[in-house]
Amino acid sequence: MAASMLISVAALPTAAHAETPADQLIVALSMTNLITLDPAGLTGKESVQILTNVYQGLVDLDPVDRSKLIPELAESWTISEDARTITFTIREGATFASGNPVTAADVKWSLDRLLELNLTQAPKLSVFGLTAENKDEVFVAVDDRTFVINLPQPTDPNLVVMTLGVVGPGSIIDSKLALENETNGDKAAAWLAVNAAGSGPFVVTQLRSNEMLLLDRNDNYWGEAPALRRIVMRHLPESQSQRLQIERGDIDVAYSLAAPDLAALAGNEDVVVQTNGGGGFYYLAASMKNEVLADPNVRLALRYLIDYEGINEAVMPYYGVSHQRPIHAGLLGDLPSPGYTLDVERAKEYLAEAGHPDGLKLTIRTLPDAPFLSLATAIQATLAEGGIEAEIIPGSGDQTYGAMRERNFDLIVGRSGGQVPHPDADLRALAYNPDNSDEARLVGLQGWRASFYDEQINEMIDAAILETDPEAQRKMYEDIQLRYEEVVPAIQPISQVSDSVTYRSDIEGLVLHPSWQTDLSTVSKQR
Repeated sequence: MAASMLISVAALPTAAHAETPADQLIVALSMTNLITLDPAGLTGKESVQILTNVYQGLVDLDPVDRSKLIPELAESWTISEDARTITFTIREGATFASGNPVTAADVKWSLDRLLELNLTQAPKLSVFGLTAENKDEVFVAVDDRTFVINLPQPTDPNLVVMTLGVVGPGSIIDSKLALENETNGDKAAAWLAVNAAGSGPFVVTQLRSNEMLLLDRNDNYWGEAPALRRIVMRHLPESQSQRLQIERGDIDVAYSLAAPDLAALAGNEDVVVQTNGGGGFYYLAASMKNEVLADPNVRLALRYLIDYEGINEAVMPYYGVSHQRPIHAGLLGDLPSPGYTLDVERAKEYLAEAGHPDGLKLTIRTLPDAPFLSLATAIQATLAEGGIEAEIIPGSGDQTYGAMRERNFDLIVGRSGGQVPHPDADLRALAYNPDNSDEARLVGLQGWRASFYDEQINEMIDAAILETDPEAQRKMYEDIQLRYEEVVPAIQPISQVSDSVTYRSDIEGLVLHPSWQTDLSTVSKQR
């Protein structure tokens, strides 16, 4: 990649151009939350959108029906009768961008590394009992084309395979190239933060933090060659700027438009607005490490100081739909909404009972992008009605979610993952926390970040995944949600994520992936 740094940005489109290059896709998005290119440490939607075109996994989630799995670097896999062994056959002829062949040893190295470094994506595998300590028994490279996972504890093996279809925990790294760039035994962590070593259809050739990122066609790609030569990711966080530039043809795709701008573009024949159901939730999180917020009466006050209806009508169109439970609508065990509404007087009673009749002063951390800042502003206004003075602290992804990972915050308006379409994944993200100590560093679990710990919920989640009777399992997931409501959780969902993208009408083949893993190799321009 060092040589690629000589690439000139003179070829990038500017405001003076009326049409983008025919062989390049110019994408505008906010790179505020792009903290690293290392799949083991990625955070946020934007990182997934980029890295899904650079790295691949053994399997992929079907973009139309994400409950289905598509072979990727593995051409096939089998699960043993006792559900404790998963065997993958690596695709013959698959290569990394370096030209190195993809082998079972690369798969083992990538998964070993994920657990050893214990970055943000590690808990997605460690919840299955996969650890840095047992990795050599669990992950076995039998030969170049055979990789085996020996599950150390009973669980649903299909959920394990599904998790390996997610960018981050399932991303396979070119171990030879990475080790050539290792520094002081860091497993190439410093190098992979700003470089890439994947097998996907594109390669990272240039990165300028909070400015731009170039993805060039991978000439060693083992699959069908991408239609376009280059993807240019431009940091353009302001929605109005994205709208102006896509209207006049300076960009091809806009990922970060606010609801009013999306609505205004809906009637423009030169652009297409595509909205799909997505994964994850927009939420308000309260840190239970804060003694004030650890009081359930204070959290009850917060519950009734959110204008759920107003927010979802005014702020969240194109971004989300109203949802107040910790399991996605349509998944096994989802329940009707509890129907929380803005109730200022009720909230004041809870605050008085908690010993705060004159209100509180708190801070709300959030990203400065749509819809986060608008969501935080709406919540700030209704908190004030109840006597809570909340200062909004906008910041980059590292500043906002970094504070959450360090458990050093009051309130955060955020967005959860939800990439794996299973109630277990939803609950482990928001409610599961097996070790509430600071030393545990379970940064991939948002329940741990918010210092939310309920032993009964942990046990219920662990039991539900082992239940083989669908109706019994449904009842277990329903009961977990009722328990979650009863204990007044630290993380209150407000909206279930929807994804919207706007693109010029001459763009073809762009299909939003509900898990953010949109493949840009199929995109072309009809000119």
